[in-house]
Amino acid sequence: MKTTARLTAAALIALGASNAAFAGGKPGADWIPADQIRQKLTDSGYTSITELEADDGHWEGEGVKNGVKMEFHVDPRTGAITKEKPDKD
Repeated sequence: MKTTARLTAAALIALGASNAAFAGGKPGADWIPADQIRQKLTDSGYTSITELEADDGHWEGEGVKNGVKMEFHVDPRTGAITKEKPDKD
């Protein structure tokens, strides 16, 4: 019984550690750096990037594209834009 409890505790600790990069607003060790993400966004037509942060396992931010203020999500390992929509604020 003690072995099962120890294994369960170890698994929960490992799971928490692996999710730390996603929840705390800090990029993971294998993520593309923010300056390279900004360049990829500029190459994709963004003329201004007003916010960029690590959040929930991706880069997330706001910027201007084609004269419209947009919200976006970017894959942290490939730099691909995975979501973008007009900012309603």
